[in-house]
Amino acid sequence: MSRELARYLVTRFGQLLLIIFVAVSINFIIPRLLPGDPVQTALARLQTSGGNQNVDIQAISAAYRAKYGLDAPIWDQYINYWLDLFRFDLGVSFANFPEKVSTMIGNALPWSVALLAVATLIAFVTGSLLGARMAWPTAGRGIKAIVPFMMILTSIPFYLLAIILIYFFAVVLKWFPPAGGVDTTRIMRLDWATIDDILRHAFLPCLAIVLGNIGFWALGMRSQMVNVLGEDYITFAEAKGLHPRRIFVWYGMRNALLAQVTALALSLGSVVSGAVLVEVIFNYPGLGSLLYVAIRGQDYFVIQGVVLMLIVSLAVLLFLVDLIYPLLDPRIRR
Repeated sequence: MSRELARYLVTRFGQLLLIIFVAVSINFIIPRLLPGDPVQTALARLQTSGGNQNVDIQAISAAYRAKYGLDAPIWDQYINYWLDLFRFDLGVSFANFPEKVSTMIGNALPWSVALLAVATLIAFVTGSLLGARMAWPTAGRGIKAIVPFMMILTSIPFYLLAIILIYFFAVVLKWFPPAGGVDTTRIMRLDWATIDDILRHAFLPCLAIVLGNIGFWALGMRSQMVNVLGEDYITFAEAKGLHPRRIFVWYGMRNALLAQVTALALSLGSVVSGAVLVEVIFNYPGLGSLLYVAIRGQDYFVIQGVVLMLIVSLAVLLFLVDLIYPLLDPRIRR
């Protein structure tokens, strides 16, 4: 590994640590800037909404304060917050007391990770391939004719696509279940019936995310390929008599993908926020649904934990994208 590449990796890793530090600090400060007593407000709201009416609100409030040092100086609270994070202690849920927030996030995280990873990968790969073919001179009229369709898809938000898909595929055709992550009557086992049930429930949320992103990737790749076609190395490769497929993949797509990878890093935040709405609409048991329920119930520790998890996940994904850059662009390695 060259010294320049090592410096690049160390710099990017330092940026990752800085983003995590700032995210944790903001996540700690914001709830403490809210007016009133958030613990007392959340417990009182829970009691008035019909849950735990017979519990002693003052006693539970005192227990929370003793556990998390809410009566201590702000600097001591900040240090204790970091120490709790190193122990993966994100607090205890108000609405589901005494269940730990880390346990709730651990149960919801695999659903969201699987949904986002599969949907984003499908949309990115399919959209990039379609966009590259749409811009290539030898592409047929059928490929170029889908450009208006891709423009329409980019203008439709995630949640509207989700509602349309539910209406046609779940209500009218009844091909897929309209909501949930798995049949509520099913006992979870590692067998094909359970896997098939999970895939059927995940199909519509995944399709909504894919359709909401594929037009963006296709049009972006098409624009980049149009720029690449005018470069000298494309003309030189054609003059050497290289196979058109080799020129298309190694000289065209590889160089056009640099901007696509940058766009992927910048759009991860919008993908996550859009997936939150999709999960809520489909009642999918991921982080989006967990965050929505926590916001409605003012479950502050759950909100803090989910938001922190989303920010850290985005920071790690951006770091991984930075690691991919030297593989795509040899100039970074130099």
